[in-house]
Amino acid sequence: MTVSDKDKEEIIPLAKRLISLGYHIVATTGTGKALEAEGIKVDVIEKINENSNDILDAIRDGRINLVVNTMTEGKTSETDGFLIRREAVENNIPCLTSLDTAEALLQAMETIHFQLEDMSK
Repeated sequence: MTVSDKDKEEIIPLAKRLISLGYHIVATTGTGKALEAEGIKVDVIEKINENSNDILDAIRDGRINLVVNTMTEGKTSETDGFLIRREAVENNIPCLTSLDTAEALLQAMETIHFQLEDMSK
């Protein structure tokens, strides 16, 4: 997860729901701090060019299964968000750029999860 400042508050309940489904959250520094401030367990990963083990490396290495990356102002191809989204697409990793889409995906995942739980009883 790496979201713009305007989306940090809205990502918190979505992250909690992902965790309740058994997912592990990896976030870049700013998003990670926002989630940790709300008591959400998250692994913080370096943004691009902050370290040799950054978010792009994690995507390339298959450590990331889903990217949630909302856009910031100034949509130039040089932005970190653009590079993250491009890396996800090039590595066949689903990439959500809207929290509305993330919400819809979570609703579907929760429905499937609870249906599977009911079937196992």
